[in-house]
Amino acid sequence: MKRIGVLTSGGDAPGMNAAVRNIVRLGFSRGVEVIGVFSGFMGLLEKHFRMLSPRDVSGMLEKGGTFLLSSRSEEFKLENSQLKALENLRSEGIEGLVVIGGNGSQAGSLALYKKGFPVIGVASTIDNDLWGTDYTIGFDTAVNTAVQAIDKIRDTATSHQRSFIIEVMGRDRGFIALEAGIASGADIILVPEVKFKIEKIVNNIRSGLDKKKKHHMIVCAEGAIHADELKEEILKYIDVDIRISVLGYIQRGGAPTRFDRILAMIFGELALQELISGNAGSVAGIRNNMPVLIPFEDAVNRKKELNYILYNLVEELSV
Repeated sequence: MKRIGVLTSGGDAPGMNAAVRNIVRLGFSRGVEVIGVFSGFMGLLEKHFRMLSPRDVSGMLEKGGTFLLSSRSEEFKLENSQLKALENLRSEGIEGLVVIGGNGSQAGSLALYKKGFPVIGVASTIDNDLWGTDYTIGFDTAVNTAVQAIDKIRDTATSHQRSFIIEVMGRDRGFIALEAGIASGADIILVPEVKFKIEKIVNNIRSGLDKKKKHHMIVCAEGAIHADELKEEILKYIDVDIRISVLGYIQRGGAPTRFDRILAMIFGELALQELISGNAGSVAGIRNNMPVLIPFEDAVNRKKELNYILYNLVEELSV
């Protein structure tokens, strides 16, 4: 295989640029031309292709977002659109494709692979919800960003003796909320995977007030409950000064951490080597500190479980 394409799809994640950079430079070193596909799967349909050289990806290791751009394409789900994408790839002499993204992006990879085109995925999403890999590119950076923000919010919460609700991303899964909450010493963590009772939260706050705690920190994933809704529910039971901070898209941006940069190198090299070797149909990930290949069917259709051991420790830590 002498010419491959690479695209980024879905929500941007810190480290996507690093992954593209590594694929381009390793490809150059191994005699493989790398064609950048701009604007995700829409770029396949619109034939938005450009050859990338090592100089084109210079300075991308530390840059957040994705210079290849991204999009969410409903049109690509259609059979005719997928066939058009394949026609465009083949007309440019592209023999294989690397798709950098999360669950929805790898569903697109699976669709092309089922039609006989060699595709390898790279696990990249701040949500860390792709089955089969312990970590995805972007998750570590997003959690660190959230922890830094929560640490700063605590300074104000303590100074004014307030309760704070910090809402983090996680529409369907609570991986960011769990790890950011534990790392920042949150009193309560709410995730979509676990049902909660408002009375228990109120009792936690009351207990903290009785112990003369100077602040109370609640971290909630947006998919568990929105911060403003949670505030309204709490105030039905107790009169307490509650403030809200929604971190939002700040979690997606910024320079990737050391960990995410290294993951980008490991995943990118594995994806490239698999295509060169004539293999396809899987996503590059990491498990037990070792690179792994996850079959598309598993990555797309199986559900990654939250670490409930960590989750159950939160209540004991909040004393």
